[in-house]
Amino acid sequence: MLSEPEIRAIERETALYAHKRAACIDALKIVQRNRGWVSDEHLHDIAALLEMSVDDLDAVATFYNLVYRRPVGRHVVHVCDSVSCWLTGSVALSDRLRERLGVDHGQTTPDGRFTVLPIVCLGACDRAPAILVDGDLHADLDPDGLERVLERYE
Repeated sequence: MLSEPEIRAIERETALYAHKRAACIDALKIVQRNRGWVSDEHLHDIAALLEMSVDDLDAVATFYNLVYRRPVGRHVVHVCDSVSCWLTGSVALSDRLRERLGVDHGQTTPDGRFTVLPIVCLGACDRAPAILVDGDLHADLDPDGLERVLERYE
């Protein structure tokens, strides 16, 4: 069930649009910001509030790779796997992440600290390779620089 603050925040967003459903991404982000991810139950609640079908909302939620439909760690590490990042060392970064955290892409560390996810492009091709951690861009990385980045996130 959505909390009253979540409902009020979503209603503030819907007021900005001619159609409630236009606020669907904003609504998903509100719930995710409060809960870390969007469960099936919350997806149903959001869809009802926005007067749209659960299937339509789920299609939006699963299209955007920054909406999490299953639990994630306290920190989400998005590893860019664009051509630019691949050419400049993202494979070495992924290997170091695998080694350091003991998880593959799509997995969460046993302590729940990190979830590692691939992302198609971070828009930082001029500073590749890059990762995004909790919305913070870290670019021009090498495996040793990755270590310093991870230490910032407890």
